[in-house]
Amino acid sequence: MTMKATLIISVYKHVEFLKAILHSLRQQTEQDIEVIISEDGEDAKMKEFVDSYPRYWPILHLTQPDNGWNKEKALNRAVLAAKTDWLIFIDGDCVLHPKFIEMHIKYQQRGVILAGKRIKLNEQLTQKVLNNQSIHLFPYLFNHKKCRYVEEAFFCPLAHWIRIPVKHLLGSNMSMSRTDLLEINGFDENYTLPATGEDYDIEWRLQAKGCKIISLRHLAVQYHLYHKENWNNHIENMIYCRKKQTENQIICKNGIHK
Repeated sequence: MTMKATLIISVYKHVEFLKAILHSLRQQTEQDIEVIISEDGEDAKMKEFVDSYPRYWPILHLTQPDNGWNKEKALNRAVLAAKTDWLIFIDGDCVLHPKFIEMHIKYQQRGVILAGKRIKLNEQLTQKVLNNQSIHLFPYLFNHKKCRYVEEAFFCPLAHWIRIPVKHLLGSNMSMSRTDLLEINGFDENYTLPATGEDYDIEWRLQAKGCKIISLRHLAVQYHLYHKENWNNHIENMIYCRKKQTENQIICKNGIHK
């Protein structure tokens, strides 16, 4: 089997979420991929689950000591380990529409960043996914309150021609060439708080290198599972990012190569 892409799943705890993600991966229309589970930690339950999971695709589980937020470091290790040049990034709380992988592979191109969006499920629909492993959620979305960005649930093949734009990259739904990413030295490991480092920082540096963003809205559809979000104030991240932009630091200093 020739692998067409590498799916990198960033995880931290939530083994039941990863189980649902892999179930949605089994239902994909495109299966010629490798899977890298990029764990920012060393959770024993996660290891037990991954070790026992059937190898429908090549699976590599990468771990590192749990020393606070080090997602960018974990992602760089996954990028180095990838065996294909097309990298699809998702988070460990997002299940996938059956066409998700196919769309990210179909429109891959050097010099391009593919960017999708996500629907945020409420607690009730999240439990439905976890209990029944169902990803056929569209009929239920409009009857449930507190689901956010429901408009992103529409899968529309014509969206390729319409191209509804995205304002910014979302780290949980993006893909790009490994070669392009290596040319900017990967993710900047100086980010030690959530947000910015895994998406916006990559976005502006790749664009400064000459890459362009192509929207996969309504093509690469994704469902975000409900959980409490512990977002810190990421002003510190943005101050650091703005400083890099001022200095035109496209190639980060603390990335894949130190």
